[in-house]
Order: sequence, then C-alpha cells, then structure tokens
Amino acid sequence: MSTPLSPGLYIVATPIGNLSDLSPRASETLRGAALVLAEDKRVSAKLLAHVGSKSPMQAYHDHSDERLRGSVLSRLGSEAIALISDAGTPLISDPGYKLVRAARAAGHAVHTVPGPCAAIAALTLAGLPTDRFLFAGFLPAKAKARADAIAELAPIRASLVFYESGPRLAESLAALRDGIGNRDAAIVREISKLYEETVTGSLTEMAERYLQAPPKGEIVIVVGPPAEREAASDEDLDSALRDAMANQSVSRAAADVAARLNIPRKRAYARAIELGKGE
Repeated sequence: MSTPLSPGLYIVATPIGNLSDLSPRASETLRGAALVLAEDKRVSAKLLAHVGSKSPMQAYHDHSDERLRGSVLSRLGSEAIALISDAGTPLISDPGYKLVRAARAAGHAVHTVPGPCAAIAALTLAGLPTDRFLFAGFLPAKAKARADAIAELAPIRASLVFYESGPRLAESLAALRDGIGNRDAAIVREISKLYEETVTGSLTEMAERYLQAPPKGEIVIVVGPPAEREAASDEDLDSALRDAMANQSVSRAAADVAARLNIPRKRAYARAIELGKGE
C-alpha cells in the first residue's frame, strides 16, 4: 500500500509518446491526488485510466480565471493536487507558472515529479552542442514579430531549441536562416513514438526539405550555436565603428559593433571614444 501524499502542489511530468515512460512515482501521484489539474481533460483521461487513477480532474489552462486559482489554493493546505499538461513537463511552454508562484506565496509545499520533456529529449538526439542551450518555445506566427524574436536570439552563443508545428516548419526554418545565418540544425519529431525521426543538416537544407512536404506530429527544432569567429582586427573594429557612429551615439554604436564582432563591449567603447576625439 502506497504512502498517502502530503498536502501541496505536485508538478507531474507525463509521457510525450510512449506510456511506459511514465515513472512509478508519477503513477502513484496521479492515483493518490485529491484532484488532477489537466490542460485537456479528454487527453488526460486516457492517461489516468492507464494508471488506474480515479482522481477527479479539473481543466486548468492559460484561460483559467483567478477564481479557479483561488479555489485550488484554498485546498492545497489540506490536500495533494497534481498539475499535468497534455504531454511532457508542465510549465515548459505550458500554463502553470502563475499557480506555482501563488502556491509558494501562500506558503504551500510545491513538489516536482520529473520526467519526459521534449526539449531535453531533442537535445540528446540532435548531435549539437549541449553545454549551453536556450529554450525559446514557439516562434511568433506573424513575420515581423518572428523576425524580431530571432534577431534577439542571433548573438546568443548557445544551441537554440524551439517547438513548432508541421505547417509552419519550413517558414520558420527559412526565417531562422535569414535571421541568424545558415547554421547546423536538427528536426526531431514524434519523440518516443513509433515514427520517431531525427533529421540533421543546415537550415537552408531543412527549409527546402520541408517546403513541399510539411511533416506531421510534435516537432522540436534544435539550432547549433554560431560558429567561432576569428578575433576582429583593429582595422575591422575601426571600420565598423566609423560606419555605426555615422548615425548612432557612441555608446549605441559601440554596443552594436561589439555584438556583431563578438568582442568585449569595453574594447569597442574605448576605441569609439578615441575615434570620436580624432574626428
């Protein structure tokens, strides 16, 4: 007989494909919870039936109002409540952080029951650097907002991880190529399912591959970090600064050039001051 759960909020990771990936602890938590908060009750009903859980469910998603959150908080002091998403680890591009924050603020215990996460699983399959990575969720649907988001990510020296849908995949890959250059990438889809697939290549190759044949299933894009650049020479720095200072302040020009040439901002700013004195 399992030990009753202590009161509090339990963040429970669920399978992203193969139901065998659900941990024994997660199964016990879903069976022992007084309430299961689910993103989509129809999807989660199958999982609860699989583990033999008779716990009642309540829909909880981005559109849930403050009254529902307040109702959940009022029960956490005496009951164990589990939060799950349709698949994978809750809060990772899924609703829930407001509830966790509110539960902590109210002094309730918050536990995590770790398990599958598509972003992490894709990184293990991509064959790209994993010592530093940034998870960026879904790119915006509109072209201008998407380009702006990609521009912010361009200088980050880390692998980039995105979630995407099949119909938008080729367009997003082309936007990434245009915004950050033709980097190495991997498309990972249907992780842990029958048709799991990992395809690697350049962003250009990927965009062309999927333009006429959008894939089905849950998709993760992993993009490698920018290539190491040769150290910028003094001549390169002076030229870039003069161009930038023609229509920007010294500090703004130095910051932009430092990011573009991948050099310390202090070096760029000091040189910009010297060039400004001589002109």
